[in-house]
Amino acid sequence: MADAPPTEEGWFAVHDFREIDWEQWRNAPERRRDAALDEVTTFLSDAEDIGEGETAIFTVAGHEADILILHLRPTLDEVERLGRAFERTAFGSFTARTNSFVSVTEIGGYTSPEYFEDPEEVDAGLRRYLETKKRPSIPEDGYVTFYPMAKRRDPEYNWFETPMEERAEMMAEHGETGKSYAGTVTQVVTSAFGLDDWEWGVTLFATDAVALKDIVYEMRFDEATAKYGEFGSFFVGRRFPVDDLDAFMAAETVPVGADEADETDDEAPAVSGHPGGAHDNGDDDLREELADRDIYAGSPRGEDVYALALYSDADPETLSQEVTALRSNFEPCDTHVTTAVYEPRSDGHAAVVSVWETESAADTASGFLSDLPGIVGRASETEDGWATLGMFYTVDPGHRADFLETFDGVDELLADVDGHRESTLLVNREDETDMFIDSQWDGREHAMDFFRSDAFGETVATGRDVLTDRPRHVFLA
Repeated sequence: MADAPPTEEGWFAVHDFREIDWEQWRNAPERRRDAALDEVTTFLSDAEDIGEGETAIFTVAGHEADILILHLRPTLDEVERLGRAFERTAFGSFTARTNSFVSVTEIGGYTSPEYFEDPEEVDAGLRRYLETKKRPSIPEDGYVTFYPMAKRRDPEYNWFETPMEERAEMMAEHGETGKSYAGTVTQVVTSAFGLDDWEWGVTLFATDAVALKDIVYEMRFDEATAKYGEFGSFFVGRRFPVDDLDAFMAAETVPVGADEADETDDEAPAVSGHPGGAHDNGDDDLREELADRDIYAGSPRGEDVYALALYSDADPETLSQEVTALRSNFEPCDTHVTTAVYEPRSDGHAAVVSVWETESAADTASGFLSDLPGIVGRASETEDGWATLGMFYTVDPGHRADFLETFDGVDELLADVDGHRESTLLVNREDETDMFIDSQWDGREHAMDFFRSDAFGETVATGRDVLTDRPRHVFLA
């Protein structure tokens, strides 16, 4: 008997496909339609906000259904109850279920065997990435494709009789194809063994509908799919805010204003983020205080983005080659800002910094970044204390030596500062004018005491003369 890979489950999912009885809707009095929309909008909004998990609504193109309601919750009881609660709404009486899929999020042992062999030794970044697979976040805007699938049991191609090593190799090839869509397509795989007619459900999210076609097409040529894949019906649509349900029912564009947003996307402000994967944690007051000193205290590049910083003990040249190859997959993504390797001037680990415009893209990229050689942790991960990633500096090429001399002076000064653990200057291997300082402190107040000091103010004033932009600071923990 072939070995079964281990699995670990997370949240239960129900994909609930609904067809609207348009004739009944048209014939209903306007007050009844308005009341039904008010009630179901409140129900879906409340479902989004209550407890762990998410609820989202999507359009569905084609004849299979009109809308998809997706529920993700910690237990099967919760998603089942939400389905019944929707049926009880007045709007529910205008709909009929045309299809559904019951499943549970899952990570498996094919691509991450070390997670099951010795969980405590797995890189924290990889653990965090796997947690996003068990407890995924539904992108707020974009297109969706859902399809059920199974593995063949033909006499010639029987997946479940194929040796574990061969299956793992095929799944690794499949994963490499997926890497080329990092930042473009977000994938949620759910398991339905014993829960539904098919074995897995695949939900793909992307801001470009063609990308959904491209990834499925390309993966058809992977051996795991070409020889062993079986697929059910495909459903495609787009997520829209619950408050736009009235616009959907009126045959208007949803999300409302989507056409205008697409045309002006290059000018749209980036969404707010949590640099380095750490949430803001009430740092607004600190940002304001540093802003009073003319120090930008937000994200890299002076905008609200999502930054990941991972350390590696691999040879920097080898690491750079791997990052260059990975970056070539990231660069076609509209949400990708930059990915680069920074090397310390003295002893220490190199850092890979990757910046994205959306959280979902950063979460997807984090899994691929965690696979880089020699990854030993993230800049934001400290068992105690407080970490900062910054200042970020862009140095005038003619004053680079002056800047390094200034940093050396600050480094000597920090040696006597209470609560300071270590500060390292790292330089972009591809642009020696791009640098940042990684600092570790016993606590936030220790760092802020230094930022408030006259010595720090004098250093910033001196350094500003050799920079092409004002310094930016990023809090990581």
